[in-house]
Amino acid sequence: MAAPYQASLPIGVAILAVLIGLFGFLLLLAGILILAVSVIGYTIPGFAVFGASLLGGALLTIFAIVLLAVAFGLWNRELWALVLSVIVVVLLLIGNVVNEGALSLGSLILALLLVYLVAVNGHFR
Repeated sequence: MAAPYQASLPIGVAILAVLIGLFGFLLLLAGILILAVSVIGYTIPGFAVFGASLLGGALLTIFAIVLLAVAFGLWNRELWALVLSVIVVVLLLIGNVVNEGALSLGSLILALLLVYLVAVNGHFR
């Protein structure tokens, strides 16, 4: 009996997974720092992330954990991670088109990223 065919991880998806993972890790550190600072009651002047409070630190930490999970899912070619990534890119694209117009650099990059993610969907299970 032959082993089932296993598609390789496309280089673009690998780069996205690493970048999302790094961003998620940095947000996790920031969220933990905000939580720690909020617990001891110190306020950082001129610094606000979701209000830079205990709730803000908790929300940032949760968001970071979701990003890390998506990065892990993309790296392992999980379909749910691809679907979540496509949904986020579509929402970002809509927001960018509304705010900056369809021909902005950000909109073009997001459109290309969306086309790429749809094109590599055969590599996901």
